[in-house]
Formats: sequence, C-alpha cells, structure tokens
Amino acid sequence: MAVGAGSALLLCFIPMPYGRYSSRRFGWLLPARPAWALQELPSLLVPLGLAACGGAVAAARPNRVLLGCFLLHYVHRALIFPLLIREGKPTPFFTFVLALLFCVFNGYLQGRSLTTYATYPPGWLGDSRFITGFLGWLIGMAINIHSDHILRNLRKPGETGYKIPRGGMFEYVSGANFFGEILEWFGFALACCTIESLAFALCTLFILGSRARQHHKWYLEKFEDYPKDRKIVIPFLY
Repeated sequence: MAVGAGSALLLCFIPMPYGRYSSRRFGWLLPARPAWALQELPSLLVPLGLAACGGAVAAARPNRVLLGCFLLHYVHRALIFPLLIREGKPTPFFTFVLALLFCVFNGYLQGRSLTTYATYPPGWLGDSRFITGFLGWLIGMAINIHSDHILRNLRKPGETGYKIPRGGMFEYVSGANFFGEILEWFGFALACCTIESLAFALCTLFILGSRARQHHKWYLEKFEDYPKDRKIVIPFLY
C-alpha cells in the first residue's frame, strides 16, 4: 500500500513512461507485445505454482473460486491481450522491469494468501460479501475489456494520430479502462476479505488513478472539443 501511495505521488511529477509517453530516457525500447506478455506472466504462473503445491487451504472451494478469478484476469492480460495489441508503442526497459517486479510480488502475495492462509466459513460462496464482491469483479473486468476494445478500434487501418474515445464508460470518465480495473480489484478484495487483496486494490487505485489523471490532462491539452463534463476515473466524482 505504501509503494502504491509513493508511486502515485511520484507520478504527479514524472509522467509514467509507457505508450504515448514512451521515452528512451528510461532504457532501451522493447517491442510492446512480448514486453507486455512477459511482464504480466508472473501473476499467472506464480499463483499456479503455489496452488499446485498447496494443501487443504488451497483445495477449499472458496479459495479455488477466488484464485480462479485472479488467474482468469491474468490469462486475459498475459496471453490474450498482447495478441490484440495493434502496433503498440514500445515499452521502455525501466517500465518493463517495474511492472515485472510488481507482478512477481503481487502474484506471490495473492497466491500465497489464497493457498495457505485465507480460510472461509461454510457457505462463504453464498455470503453477501462474496456475492457483491464477485459481481463487482465481474462487472469491472467486463468494463476493462470493453474499454480496451474501444481504444484499439479508435483508428481505422492506415490512420495515424489520436482520437477522442467515445462509447461505454468513456462517456463518463477519461480512464474508463482504469475504472474497470479498479472496480474489478475492489470487488475481488470484498469477495476475499483479506488484507492482501485490499492492499492490491488500494495499490491499483493509487497507480491507475494517477495514470488516468495523466491521460485526462493530455486529452484536455490536445483536443479543444474534449468533453468538459467527463471526470478523470470515478464516474460523477473524480
């Protein structure tokens, strides 16, 4: 949580060097597709390894369902999303390393929690906290995937330059994909009710909130007709 808060503070002064903000100042540039796949892969492989070595806690049904939610997200992010990238901007090596280290640590944190320490009472999958959290995770993931789809299809084949994203949650916030992921992990945290999942959700809020603010400011500076009523990342609030 402290790392997330510190990162958000740092990003107020130094733009996150990725995508449209990529720069050689942060190391040599790596191709977008393999860099993205490799940096996200530990969040898939590390929990899988922990689950394979787990005992009674890992075998409990609530733990398997919750870990499955975490893994499903990273099946998409590590294996499917990179294949959908269209001529993505190269990733600076420094940014790649930071993302890789985060995924290694968080993959271990969530995997270890759900395979070793987190225990749930009988009927947890019918508990209102799990149901509400699971719905938040599911809706957030759907918003995240749909928003990424909108961003990928902004330009027609052969077109260059940037356009204002429209449709879906982009009608309400500049960082619709970020909002989806924030909602997803806060839903996951409620479904898990663990300090580890809460730490991940708060870290996601701090970092993606800062990135959304960076995007929002860029849109306002680049497009005179950018919708002034759009919020940054939380609909109607921020």
